[in-house]
Amino acid sequence: MNEPTNYSRPAGHETTAVEVHHPTPIAPVHATPAVPLQPGPIPTVASVVLPDGRVVTGYAIEPTQPEPVTRKPVVSRAAVNVALGGIGFLAVCGGLLLLTTFITALTALITQLVILAAVIFGGWVAVQVFSASSHQGGTVVNIRKAVIKRSHFHG
Repeated sequence: MNEPTNYSRPAGHETTAVEVHHPTPIAPVHATPAVPLQPGPIPTVASVVLPDGRVVTGYAIEPTQPEPVTRKPVVSRAAVNVALGGIGFLAVCGGLLLLTTFITALTALITQLVILAAVIFGGWVAVQVFSASSHQGGTVVNIRKAVIKRSHFHG
């Protein structure tokens, strides 16, 4: 009943023989023999006499020493760096404040010198203008009426 038939297969697709592959066995792993460790020094045997008179004997076990704790500084390095940065920033700001103050003062001085020069020069011009109309010391030129006839000047 379960035999294959050629009715459902197209031509050229007939059944072929099946190849069976057998796995290759893996070689067993041989563990290397453990090297025996050299025994350390034999600990000393200690005996303790209890208050009730019993004697307890056993090996003295040295307590394990904890790793030394590194002392942390009282102030962290980050806090010191922030503080030093703040001090440097304040120093720079102070210097910039002094620089801007100096520039402002220099600007005010130059402005006042320009105004002073304008006042002095303006006063000198005013003195020259008003003194010329008062006839004090100057050249007087009298202009007469000239008559021009036939391209000749008769003065």
